[in-house]
Amino acid sequence: MTTTNTTGRTLRLRSGLLATAASLVLAGCLGGGDSSSPAASDKATQPQTPPRPPSVVTPPNNPFSEGRTFFVEAGPDATRDMVSAMIQLRPGDTLEFDCGFIELDHGLLIQATEDVTVKGCGRDATVLSFRNSDNVTGLEALNVRGITVRDLTIADSPGDAFKLKGVKWGTLLNVRAYWSGGGELITAGNYPERLQVACTEPPMNEGDPTPDYVPSSASGRYGIYPVESENILVDNAESVGASDAGIYVGQTNTAIIRNSRAVYNVMGFEIENVQGGEYDNNLAECNTGGFLIYDLENITQYGDTSVMLNNLARNNNTYNFAHSGLVSAVPRGTGFLTLGYDNIEIVNNRFEDHSTAAIIYASYELIDGKGKTTDKKLDPYTEGLHIHDNVMVNSGYDLPPPNYEKVLLEGQVESVLPTLIGLKNITNPGKGAHIVWDGLLDELDADCPYPEDANGDPVPQDSNGKPIHTNEHPNPACHYNKYKFDAAGNRIQPQWGSCFHTNEYRGEGQPYLNFHGTQGLELVLAAAEQDPSILSLEGLQSVLAGLDGAVGDTDASVHDCQGQYGKLLPPLPRVTIPPFERSGTVDPAPSQAEIDRLCNAPTRSGEVNWDALAVNCPRLEQYNLFADPNDPRSTPHGNGVPYVLNSKLFSDYATKYRVAFLPPGTRAVYRDGQDGNNLNGTIHFPNGTVLAKTFAFTDESQGSEELVETRLLIKRTSSTGGGFWDGITYIWDTDGNGQAVTRLAPEGGTRAVSWHYEDQVTGELLTGSTDAYAIPNANQCITCHSNDDQEAGSAPIGPKPRNMNRAYQPESTFMGTGGQGGSPQVNQLQYWVDQGLLTNVPNLELNGEGVATNIERLPHWNKPGDSGAPANSPDDVEARLRAYLEVNCQHCHNDRGAASNTGYYLDHYRAVDAGYGICKKPTATGGGSCGRQHIVVPGDADSSIVECRVASENDPQRRMPPIARSVTHTEGLELLRYWINEVVDSDYSNGDACGNGSIFQSLGD
Repeated sequence: MTTTNTTGRTLRLRSGLLATAASLVLAGCLGGGDSSSPAASDKATQPQTPPRPPSVVTPPNNPFSEGRTFFVEAGPDATRDMVSAMIQLRPGDTLEFDCGFIELDHGLLIQATEDVTVKGCGRDATVLSFRNSDNVTGLEALNVRGITVRDLTIADSPGDAFKLKGVKWGTLLNVRAYWSGGGELITAGNYPERLQVACTEPPMNEGDPTPDYVPSSASGRYGIYPVESENILVDNAESVGASDAGIYVGQTNTAIIRNSRAVYNVMGFEIENVQGGEYDNNLAECNTGGFLIYDLENITQYGDTSVMLNNLARNNNTYNFAHSGLVSAVPRGTGFLTLGYDNIEIVNNRFEDHSTAAIIYASYELIDGKGKTTDKKLDPYTEGLHIHDNVMVNSGYDLPPPNYEKVLLEGQVESVLPTLIGLKNITNPGKGAHIVWDGLLDELDADCPYPEDANGDPVPQDSNGKPIHTNEHPNPACHYNKYKFDAAGNRIQPQWGSCFHTNEYRGEGQPYLNFHGTQGLELVLAAAEQDPSILSLEGLQSVLAGLDGAVGDTDASVHDCQGQYGKLLPPLPRVTIPPFERSGTVDPAPSQAEIDRLCNAPTRSGEVNWDALAVNCPRLEQYNLFADPNDPRSTPHGNGVPYVLNSKLFSDYATKYRVAFLPPGTRAVYRDGQDGNNLNGTIHFPNGTVLAKTFAFTDESQGSEELVETRLLIKRTSSTGGGFWDGITYIWDTDGNGQAVTRLAPEGGTRAVSWHYEDQVTGELLTGSTDAYAIPNANQCITCHSNDDQEAGSAPIGPKPRNMNRAYQPESTFMGTGGQGGSPQVNQLQYWVDQGLLTNVPNLELNGEGVATNIERLPHWNKPGDSGAPANSPDDVEARLRAYLEVNCQHCHNDRGAASNTGYYLDHYRAVDAGYGICKKPTATGGGSCGRQHIVVPGDADSSIVECRVASENDPQRRMPPIARSVTHTEGLELLRYWINEVVDSDYSNGDACGNGSIFQSLGD
């Protein structure tokens, strides 16, 4: 790898060495919370030579180094060099990949930085293959302000190829996402030819010949995947073979997708819950569906206003190969689909050769049934749809056949919509049309009150009076829709309707069909149940014959806004991305001279080297945190205080030693969630705080304990004065004399470990081993710790008042009463108060077990009855399961965490309903759904996605948590299964929705 600085000096380092300074890492992992991560490619279990620092020239008296370029070549050290570079990227830096086919066995993860660039030689010249990666995503940028990714291809990522989450100002330029699919694998020998995928004859049915490309449901989900971001530009990108969407932007404000191509994906292009989106001059071909603009329920925000212009959708007739999720309902042969999204302008586009329809205009009422959409914040209907000056050629000529068994027995949606279209098209039986509308609009609900937020105040509204909902608002009891109607109760037109005009229709297919939703299908369902042989086009149409309003009509005059209302919908504004500016909150990397000065400063006996904590020292002992520099279980220096948690994150059965160090003269501030102001946050720590956590593996049968790593979480102060959390990891090894030593390990690693000890809570003997215990690289832990509606950087997770409300007791008896084992075994919060370390604490009412009974408390997840309810009662099981999920999953699964885009939230104070997974459908397809349809199915763990995710060990698409373990947590899985099978039932909120999988099932309920 080569490192270049702003002076233009370039140094090529010997292959195989980390061409980075271990002390220049941007961020690492937690100290006070409970999280760990999978390893990078370093699989050595023996002591290693410390990484070599890069040679960077820094001007005199400048503590920073800026504008570096890290160069990664193909070869056996490419993964290690990539990881080394990615953890260092600071403002102005570039990570550059050489030309050629580069195999990487770990994902490229960039976190909590700004103004950085990742680039290759061109998307045909640089191919990054992640086929053997241990991460689900190829390139992932999280919480980055200003990132440009350009001129490369990502191939065969297990999950998403390019993912941007929480990014402000992100540009993807001249990039490609590619999956080998069911055909020949892409390799170093064939990539120039394999990357060029034509669209000539897509397989309309599974098993059909496919001369260009063989799609596969085993491919990753999203090719281009910016989500929960702002100011996103996707330009000259391509996606081939995604099992969900090829080029997607979701839950984002201000996004442009232009000059790009999607081929052989399920959905070519997708705009989901976007506020201010634009498709311009794109090509969608040989996908299942070409373009989609819609709102999905139960996620972070709801969309409005998108423009689609100058695009070509052609021959999107590939059979639907998605596992599950909404895209599995898209019928093959769809040029454009909209669902539940307001204000769309479709202008100057061309739609060619779509077997179902050029445009499908539908609502959630069609899928869920009238008034049955679970999320009452989501408006189920698309309105303000303006379709004009488009050309549509050959549409609706070959509807995909329904799977009758799945429709009637399993309730799957995907084959129902074409059946409805063909069934109700009396004028052209069995065919679709250029434009197909379900004909469904809501009626005024005069009795539905304006929705309120969690404090009982009205939800904010836009200029039209429409509520601006987010997932932080409670689910109302009804869909508020008065803003669509005037004082006389008449719909305001055309604003809350649709306008079609000056479109050109050519070739096969009638211009328009309104199939009037499910009207009349009650009779069809009843007849089919009595006589399945009636399930033919002629038989079903005979049931509907003569029934007023049940069949489709071709009268498009309802959309003739000029004729009906004397005006058209106004043109929507083009999207403009504002200029990028640095925030100034992220400092460039510190210089080596500054690191040496601080870390090598002399310290007094028993005093922490507080000044050195501003940088990442090469060795743990340079901070002088512990009485024995070779044992982080020894007595802490200064006013360091050991602490434990009621329920901890599972990390391959590791024993953990936690210590908090507060700077002299400072105190932490008690904050809990009981007042609603710190629902998921921890105690507030002052700048300069250090939270240390050591991971060890105990073997009581041998009387031994192996130290593996110590993580520090440090609350630092930036040059602009703001506080932010940084984390670093030290690996424990032994030197030639058998002496314990540490080395800073920004690149992470793995370790073979074993355990054999009695659990302190249950008394159960825990024994086992793994060859793949994960020591995280410096960027992985930020995934769990950042954007958790908390402070900047890697905010703590574990030390919440409810998780510390207990008497101190070490996790292991190995230390006896020595070192930290001798700390007073009294209520930890009260002890911190007595030591002058914690303020703002209410007067604690302690019981005989050292628990404060007048504040919040998280139970031990594995101690029946610890919740206060009778042991193993439904309330007790649920409380303990919720504690387990909070500690292991909630730090990502909350409305501002790394998994916020899933809409699956496990917050401590959240109701157990659809948002908690009860009969909730996944937001995306792919292997992560395990082929199952809902996250939690009452009474049926074997059909629940969450059970599969927690049980999985080796599949990066399924393993959950994805970066915290290498073995299944058997005891935790048993509790989860018991809760689903024995506690959750259809009486839970949304608990009866798992069966409402199809239009047929929604009828008559």
